[in-house]
Amino acid sequence: MSKQHTSVRSYGILVHEGRVALVRSSNPHHDPPLWWLPGGGIDFGEAPEETLIREFEEETGLVVHEPVLLAVTSDIRRRDNGDRIHTVRILYTVTLRGGELRHEIHGTTDHAAWFALEELATLNVADYARAAIDAAQPK
Repeated sequence: MSKQHTSVRSYGILVHEGRVALVRSSNPHHDPPLWWLPGGGIDFGEAPEETLIREFEEETGLVVHEPVLLAVTSDIRRRDNGDRIHTVRILYTVTLRGGELRHEIHGTTDHAAWFALEELATLNVADYARAAIDAAQPK
């Protein structure tokens, strides 16, 4: 019997010197590899902005600050086991404060990298991440 689950997550768009920070899914079933924005699930009692800053550093080694709300998105998808997951994503733009880019160990991501905005067309980027990066660019 399949289950239904809601997940509220917080993600950041960091564009610095014409490059955006992305993380790669550690799921080996993503072929080609899937890239998305640093961030993750909100812990009980944690503000979305706190989640964003914590998760960003856990996944990339980078310290960000000054989160500015960009958008809130929502989608429903079915997992391989038949469960349905309703994901609510709170999306922020952030500013780089410091840190050194590094990869997460034993997490949902396994690689962090900077990509020139022009390179994104050649990558398998999650739909929500691609739309958020586009929305964050000056018009």
